[in-house]
Amino acid sequence: MPDSDDFVFTAETARAKVRAAEDAWNTRQPARIALAYSPDSRWRNRGEFVTGRAEIEAFLTRKWLRELDYRLIKEFWAFEGNRIAVRFAYEWHDDSGNWFRSYGNENWEFDAAGLMRQRFASINDLPISESGRRFHWPLGPRPVDHPGLSELDL
Repeated sequence: MPDSDDFVFTAETARAKVRAAEDAWNTRQPARIALAYSPDSRWRNRGEFVTGRAEIEAFLTRKWLRELDYRLIKEFWAFEGNRIAVRFAYEWHDDSGNWFRSYGNENWEFDAAGLMRQRFASINDLPISESGRRFHWPLGPRPVDHPGLSELDL
């Protein structure tokens, strides 16, 4: 349960936070993205553990050197107090042109300022053909009229 001084979400603000996170990650700008996390934020991303904004920025920089033409869709799943659960999928290719769709779930916890202080991500990669891609928009945030995960049946 959140402390009395933690940020508390409504369904509307939780959904908005999820879309804002998706839009930010689709910019692939690590320094900008790191500002959404508390200075002492802790992550578990797959088998990697990251603490603080500098490590978050370094992690994201490495990520997008490997995961090229990255496009992400996040979907709000549930919330309670200062916590949000999200499911997501993203498509990317490696430097050999092999395409993947990565699926996962994230659990987020926020501090009193609305900054994410904990992020736990579980992710699985599925090789796909280039013709099997479902995320077709110019690099950057997903257009408002592009279907989400449920609409794409993912």
